[in-house]
Amino acid sequence: MEKDPRRLVFGAIPVVLLLILPLLFVDFIWGNVFPYDQWIQYFSGSETTNFSSSQQINKKVEDQQKSFDHLLARLVRGEDRRKLEGTGFACDTAVHSVVCVANQPVTIDTNTMKVYIPSNQTLQQESVVYPHARQEDMNFVKTLTPVHMIHGNITPPACEYTHNVPAVIFSSKGMGNVFHEFNEIIIPLFITTRQFESRVFFILEDFKPSFMNKYGKAVSHLSAYEVMNPAANTSVHCFPGFVVGLKYHDNLALNSSDIPGGYSMRDFRHFLRETYSLKFMHVSEIKRPRLMLLSRRNTRRFLNEDEMVSMMEELGFQVIVVSRSKIISDLNKFGNMINSCSVLVGAHGAGLTNEVFLPAGAVMVQVELLGLGWAADTYYGDPARAMDVHYLKYKIEPEESSLLKLYGRNHSVITDPGYLFAKGGYRAARSVYLDMQNARINLSRFRETMVEALSLVANLDV
Repeated sequence: MEKDPRRLVFGAIPVVLLLILPLLFVDFIWGNVFPYDQWIQYFSGSETTNFSSSQQINKKVEDQQKSFDHLLARLVRGEDRRKLEGTGFACDTAVHSVVCVANQPVTIDTNTMKVYIPSNQTLQQESVVYPHARQEDMNFVKTLTPVHMIHGNITPPACEYTHNVPAVIFSSKGMGNVFHEFNEIIIPLFITTRQFESRVFFILEDFKPSFMNKYGKAVSHLSAYEVMNPAANTSVHCFPGFVVGLKYHDNLALNSSDIPGGYSMRDFRHFLRETYSLKFMHVSEIKRPRLMLLSRRNTRRFLNEDEMVSMMEELGFQVIVVSRSKIISDLNKFGNMINSCSVLVGAHGAGLTNEVFLPAGAVMVQVELLGLGWAADTYYGDPARAMDVHYLKYKIEPEESSLLKLYGRNHSVITDPGYLFAKGGYRAARSVYLDMQNARINLSRFRETMVEALSLVANLDV
């Protein structure tokens, strides 16, 4: 008597499910998803499959490692890349930054911040890196916990946790100033890790809740994993590769020819739009010209701010005055506020860093105070152009500076600002031009600048 074919089919289903469940479990542990065409092969039982399920998993792991090897190798060049290919470990030393890379399995002890990189080399070596993007000021850098990398013929400690993506160790030193936060942490983090497409594990050497509260959204768009606080973790982790340190290019700058993947400032701004759900891509989408005035309360204040606001409103701007407050630290709200503006106005200072949130075609107007010409252009003016933002500079005259009353018309502080920089260095110049200077703006002159700004953003075709 023949068996009912339907019973054979239904009877086979539990067996098939039992065979598939381990695959699901394995994939859950590895934290990755099989491509759809491979799952079709599993369910169809196709005879064209050339590998067993375990072989497929092994091949997938091998392919993923090759992918990571390629991405990690892009972080070093020339002789450093050849060294990486030969030994599995190399460091890229640039003008500003040091970035060390391993493209082979490593063990990281978060209790001691030691990284073990086994190799066939008989000579054991140790390298030390302070994981900050800018290395020029060693007095500043050495306040960090150094990362010790031990490589060669070594026996690392046993793994307590195993991960299937590379680790990146970096520092958030410099919190409290938005210019340094973007310039030396967020942009370098983007430059170094964007190419991994979130398949990277962050270890924040000096973990601070304040950093995560402010920049957690940006960090989560670069890594699909929770950021590790090594001080609270204190255990041994194994990774298929790692990076220590971040690449730094220049002030609020990305050099696309020196970035894995060739990312530019436009790509970074696109990343910010995605991260913070910014509404406006171009200023033409803003119907009425809207202006944000950054109001300072301690130094570099506008002494006739109310009159400036009245003049701007008379020209037709809807004016928003923002001073230091809680909203500035809430980038989700503040970034969207700036993104909704056609024009950003402020005296030279860290607040102008927020030009990164302006829509393309918007205008950034910087009030250049006495003695700050080079800094004004270098820190905020030149970067604005790379952001597709119009840059206008209003250079005050000595009569508009509060320093005139303090020093007199003929003092070198007024007549030759470069003299103070040459004689006393940056700190001496800063104490005068940044810490002691306010401005009473000449409204007639400043009006001309604001008329030009309005002409750049008004009556644009959507």
